[in-house]
Amino acid sequence: MKIEQYVVGSVATNCYFVIQENTKQILVIDPGASPKQLGEKIDAAGYEPVAVLLTHGHFDHAGGAEALAKKYGIPCYALEQEKETLENPSLNLSPWEGAEKKYKADIYLKDQQEIDLAGFHIRVLWTPGHTVGGCCYYFPYEDALFSGDSLFAQSIGRTDFPKGSASQLVRAIKEKLMILPERTTVYPGHNDLTTIETERMYNPYL
Repeated sequence: MKIEQYVVGSVATNCYFVIQENTKQILVIDPGASPKQLGEKIDAAGYEPVAVLLTHGHFDHAGGAEALAKKYGIPCYALEQEKETLENPSLNLSPWEGAEKKYKADIYLKDQQEIDLAGFHIRVLWTPGHTVGGCCYYFPYEDALFSGDSLFAQSIGRTDFPKGSASQLVRAIKEKLMILPERTTVYPGHNDLTTIETERMYNPYL
């Protein structure tokens, strides 16, 4: 596994390319903005996109997904509980950027569902609280977790948005994420990387 991180959009969202080095197939996680520039990176490197994975439906994570999916003819995945957030501008916060927009996924996943994409095995973990259907993507064989806006380095996602819940989010993080191996690297939706071990020891919210 090779990972490339690109910071995109007005609120500095981390978009990740998860790369299968043998085949150059990639997964694109949370392309919230700049789909043209992300596509140029993909083409310049000779990568073959397989899917877009969304951790949740806020504009800064989902905004560029449809354009990239269309460009490469690939599906976009999200958790089934996030359908309303994606499709409702008052929930996906797109008016923050001046226009109401609706987003969509092609394939809706279930909590704890396991999928295989681009040669990677992935477990989907529902972590509601930042949004109703927020999720994390866990790659058990690579000790990697893409946590979206659920878990950050020594912090957690905001819960003051519509339908947010601090108690739900903390419970989900404790029950679903803190039980992962301590060596697991956490790739959050904003700011710096961390590990499960570090968050167990130092995250004040947990």
